[in-house]
Amino acid sequence: MRRAFGIAAAALGASAVALGAFGAHALQGRLDEAALRIWHTAVEYQFWHALALIGVAALVPARTTRTWRACGIAFVAGALVFCGSLYALALGAPPWLGAATPIGGGALIMAWVLLGFALAKRQD
Repeated sequence: MRRAFGIAAAALGASAVALGAFGAHALQGRLDEAALRIWHTAVEYQFWHALALIGVAALVPARTTRTWRACGIAFVAGALVFCGSLYALALGAPPWLGAATPIGGGALIMAWVLLGFALAKRQD
């Protein structure tokens, strides 16, 4: 799991940088200020949660527990759903897609809670 979470974190981080640059250069003048703020929020959340996932990859024990596994999966799924829905909304997706955003946000909150549980149970 350590390797998978590390690879996922690297992919999330690299794509956050690319999407941030895309938003700053290619979308300027094409999207209004509100849409650009939504885009920026997605990039920030994606990058911060890529860093969190790096932490999970570094801390997960060799014998992965269900809590650690669920934590990493929740970070990945949450970042994809939360940020992905914001990117889509910024680009003009139908407003009903915004219903996915709180689902992704809930997954990110759950990931942080699971990280706390995993660290509390960790035996070094």
